[in-house]
Formats: sequence, C-alpha cells, structure tokens
Amino acid sequence: MTENQPRVFPPDFLWGAATSSYQIEGAAREDGRTPSIWDTFSHTPGKVLGGDNGDVAADHYHRFREDIELMSGLGLGGYRFSVSWSRVQPTGRGPAVQRGLDFYRELVDGLLERGIVPSLTLFHWDLPQELEDAGGWPARETAERFADYAALVGEALGDRVGMWSTHNEPFCAAFLGYGSGVHAPGRTEPESVLKAAHHLNLSHGLATQALRSVLPKNTQIGITFNPVVSRPYSESPADKDAARRIDALQTRIFTDPVLHGAYPADLKQDTARVSDWSFLRDGDEATIHQPLDWLGLNYYTPSVVSAAADGDPTEGADGHGSSEHSPWVGSADLVRFHLAPGERTEMGWVIDPTGLSELLLRFHREAPGLPLYITENGGAFEDKADESGLVHDPDRIAYLHGHLGAVHDAMAQGADVRGYFLWSLLDNFEWAYGYSKRFGMVHVDFETLQRTPKASARWYSEVIAAGQLPD
Repeated sequence: MTENQPRVFPPDFLWGAATSSYQIEGAAREDGRTPSIWDTFSHTPGKVLGGDNGDVAADHYHRFREDIELMSGLGLGGYRFSVSWSRVQPTGRGPAVQRGLDFYRELVDGLLERGIVPSLTLFHWDLPQELEDAGGWPARETAERFADYAALVGEALGDRVGMWSTHNEPFCAAFLGYGSGVHAPGRTEPESVLKAAHHLNLSHGLATQALRSVLPKNTQIGITFNPVVSRPYSESPADKDAARRIDALQTRIFTDPVLHGAYPADLKQDTARVSDWSFLRDGDEATIHQPLDWLGLNYYTPSVVSAAADGDPTEGADGHGSSEHSPWVGSADLVRFHLAPGERTEMGWVIDPTGLSELLLRFHREAPGLPLYITENGGAFEDKADESGLVHDPDRIAYLHGHLGAVHDAMAQGADVRGYFLWSLLDNFEWAYGYSKRFGMVHVDFETLQRTPKASARWYSEVIAAGQLPD
C-alpha cells in the first residue's frame, strides 16, 4: 500500500462499540439484583472519587431501547456488553433469576432486530458480594461457581448470541482488586493476587467447557485480555529484564496458560518469594487451555519501564500503562514505570497508536490462525459542549483516526483482525474515577440522563458507512 492509497477495511469487518454492566446499567436493587463487589466498594467512603457509585449510572437498564436506537442510527454492526452476575444469579449460586435473564433477552432481541451483532462478556469485574465474602477469586470454589453461572447464561441466551467472551481483562480483576486495592474488592494481598489470577484462568477453562456443552456448535467463544506493551526505558540489560518481568506479570500470566497450556517458567521464578504456587493443581493448565474461536485485545497506551535503582519508590501500573498504583507482586518491586513523552488523554495515558499495531502483530505471530478483535480502544477527553448542547471532541476523533490507522497497518502486515469495538458507547461510571472521566462517543448528562452523540460519534458513523478512513 502506498502512502496515498485509501485505508479500506474488508466489507465484513465488524464495527462496534463496547460497554460493561456495572458502568452503565444502574437499577442496582431492582428485580432481584443483589450487591456486587463494586456496589460495596463504591459505597465505601474514600474508595471512589467524589463518592460516586453505579446505583443509577447511565440507567441503561431502563433506557436500553433508546440506546439500541442510538447504535442503529450510528450504523454500528456490533455491540459488546457484559452480563451482571448479580442480576441473573444473585448469590453466585443456585438457579437464575428469570427477570434478570429477561433483561438480556430483550436487549439481545432488540439488537438482532436492528442487525447489530451482540457480543456477550460473562464477567467484567462485578463479582457477587456473597462470593467475595466466601473468599473471592483467591478461592478455588469461585472458579467452579463461574462455570455454573456460564451454563445458566448460555442456556438462556445461546439461541440468540453467537459471540461469547468469558472474561474482560482478568489482569485488572486480580492485580487491581487484590494487589493494589484500587479496584473492588480493595484487598492488598500479594499472594492472593497470584491465586486470583490462577482461578480466573481456571474459571475461563471451566466456563468454556460449560458453554460448549450448552451452546450451538457454531457459537464463537473467546476471551479478552489487556496485554501490556512493555518497552524498556533504555537498551541496558537491566531495563530489558524489567520489561520482561512486567510482560510476565501482566500478559503471559494469562496468555501463556490460555493459549499454550502452561505458565511461563520465568514468572514462577520471579514470584517465588511471594508464593510456592501450591494452588496450581495437576490438570489445571490443561483445563485452562481450551480451544478458542477468537481472541479479544484491549489497548490504550504502552508502558515504559526500567530497573529500579536503590531508593526508588516501588511503582505499579493500573493495567493500561499508567504508573499510579502499587504494590505489584514478586519481582515488580524491582521495576520502575516511567511516563513517556507525548500528548495524553484525561487519564494521563500517552497517546501512541504504534503500540496497537505492535500488540496485534505480536498475537498474530503467537497465535497464528486465531482471529483477533480489538475489544476496547478509546480515550477520555475534556469534552466541550457548545451553546446548543452539541459536544465537539476533536481530540477523540484524532485519537480514533490514529488507532484505526494502526489497526489497518497491522492488517496490511498480515494480522487477521476481524473487528473493532470503540470504548465506549456511552459516558459512564469510570470505576475509581467515578463520573469524572468521559470515554463515550455519546455524551450522557448524569442529572437528566439525556444522550447526545458527540462529533466523534458522527465521525465514526461516517467511517463505518464508507468502510475506510478519511485522508
């Protein structure tokens, strides 16, 4: 492709947008739903900026039909959403609540009526509080309960949904929930991080087996990771080893057992002083290593790391390249994160589309023949509304243009990328940041709950209609 050739995407490329249940649904106490760990965490003083919580959020539970009309009007081909475990199986055990399942049936039926492909994620961090009280992800039983939950949802929606994901970013659930404590449930227990990571992996394998037993044969099952793009601060051997350590802790702890059937040896060595890995039982890695139909990758920004010098503060990352949180586990106290130069989003994340191409090409090489999807990519910006209420967000348009160009570049080099889900459809509850950060291409007034497509939504709609990027 020459520089002047248009960047055209395949006709069957899936253009979509993504959300998650706790961030948009609201209706926290309706129709049998019980608290998740994020309900508990967000109602704990000091845990979420401004004391915000997801009780109402964007009120998608009551406004999903309006949101489907928005998606249809923008020309979206796919919608990636997650199911609230607490809404369909309130205690994490036992039979499903039919009203909870009915909500998702109605949502999916509405999508299908508009020709929008539903992409369902079973777990986006909102563990039922009763399961956390029984030990949470560090407890092996949670993995077994997750498989039961997967079967319930599969039996209810398998005739409607053809694209399934077990987990979204298990790194964040394990490391931010049980290590740094900046996400629910807010625990800071280094050994529990490794147990949680393993049981999240195990739950993926068990749930995939459960789904295969109840879903139609042509159903596509995958998982979504947020692999680190770990770049050494310098070419020194120590800095390169720091990048290796972080790659093992954030990426290969999940991708190696899922894709290759074994945990990496260097990870076990790096974390030996934290844990003897006795939680890993014979047969677990084989259970985790289930055949996949697709792999989801989330990307926001790269990480730049060096070896920590004596006296340097221990630093960790928030899962998307930021260096705000600590502690990590095992060897990560030997690593220091650096803020790379360049323009940043409102999250403080450097804007670097080259990391997305790098990520796609890495997994194209590592998992040849496995279709790839960008399941999250987007930016938070300080969106400005004009006098008429329209939101102009040129920074987001530039961000999307650059990152979609990076996707096209990777595809031109052979990466089998089948679709792109923009994060996010709506402004939403941004976890510990509350409502202070806006990722949506649709503006939400959190007082009136009015939806207003931003300029970026119109731009994205035009890209979808044309099937190519503008010059």
